[in-house]
Order: sequence, then C-alpha cells, then structure tokens
Amino acid sequence: MADLEFFFDPVCPWAWITSRWVVNVQERQNYQVNWRFISLYFLNDNNVAEWYDAAYRAGHRAGLQALRVADAVRVSHDNEAVGRFYTELGQVIHGGQIDRTDLRNKTVDVIAAALAAALLPGDLVAEADNEGHDAYLRAETELALTRTGKDVGTPILTFKPGQENEGSFFGPVLSRAPRGQDAVDLWNAIELIATTSGMAELKRSNRGRPQFD
Repeated sequence: MADLEFFFDPVCPWAWITSRWVVNVQERQNYQVNWRFISLYFLNDNNVAEWYDAAYRAGHRAGLQALRVADAVRVSHDNEAVGRFYTELGQVIHGGQIDRTDLRNKTVDVIAAALAAALLPGDLVAEADNEGHDAYLRAETELALTRTGKDVGTPILTFKPGQENEGSFFGPVLSRAPRGQDAVDLWNAIELIATTSGMAELKRSNRGRPQFD
C-alpha cells in the first residue's frame, strides 16, 4: 500500500516543486508514492475569468496531452514508469530546457524527449491526441476534488490512502523544494498535520516565485 497518492498536472510549476520534495524524501527513507492525475484543462472547463485567456488554455491543453501519454504509460507499464516520465517531463518544462511560453507549440517534441529520457517506447507519443484517455483523466480529476473540495489547484495529495487516518489537501505549495534532512523533517510535520483528525486548512499567500534549482 502506498504512503502517498500524488495528483499532478505536469505543466504546473508548484506541483513540480512539491513532487521534487517528495522525491527528496524518497531518497532518504522508504516512502511509497502512487503518481496519479489531475487535469488543469478539465478543472477549468467552465472558467470564464478574464485572466484565463486562450494562451493560458493552450498551456493547459499541453498538460492534457502529456497526461494522456502518462496514462498510456500507466496502462502499458507501471507506476514507477509514470514517475520516471513525470520527472523527465518536468526537467524539460520546468528545468530551463525550453521556454515555457513555447511549450504549447512544441508539446509533442517535449513529450517525445521525455519518453526517450525515461527509457519508454517512443511510439507512445501518439497517445497525446488520443481522447480515449480523457474519461479516465476526468475521473481522476473528480476523485481528487472529492478529497479536498473544489476551488483548488495542483498538486492534490492524499496521505496514508486507504488507512483510517487518511488525509488529503491541496498543496503544500512551496517556492523551493527542501533537501536532505530538512526535506524529511518538514514532510513528517506536514504528514502529521494532514492525518490529524479535524484538520481543515492551513494557508498563506505566495511568498516568492518558484525556484527550480
């Protein structure tokens, strides 16, 4: 049984930073993560806010295409392969290998590069336009929202899934992923908060721009 379920959209920089925090924890202790999906494209189906313009929507569509391929990896391989693919996607999208404003025009190239780096079959890139994955991705998105409520973004985390003290929330959102023992200490504190009965919300405004080093 996994210690954590991590719902991600690969284009979200905050989800990426939190995921690297999780990976840093995994490097220091036996911590099992189930990588799951939440689509910002579907999450914003009915968003009519002025800031949510065509370019923003196009960026989220790039995330949907990447998630379709991630779902194909899940079906044809396993959870560990999904994690590898997400890592390689993030290195390209958030690691400075591409201008994020160009992502919507180079989505297929980015996916193909990530598949190759993750040692996964290159023909899976064709799944980027396969709408057959969308029902599953919508269901995953809805499941994530049932665990936190609406009006949230990514990532959504479920600690100790299936256990009596299971707990979920949106975030944590950090500007930089902690490393070493700091990563473990902070993670243990957050997990304790998440799995404590009655915990509903812990929030403050963003304090800085995302840092991907």
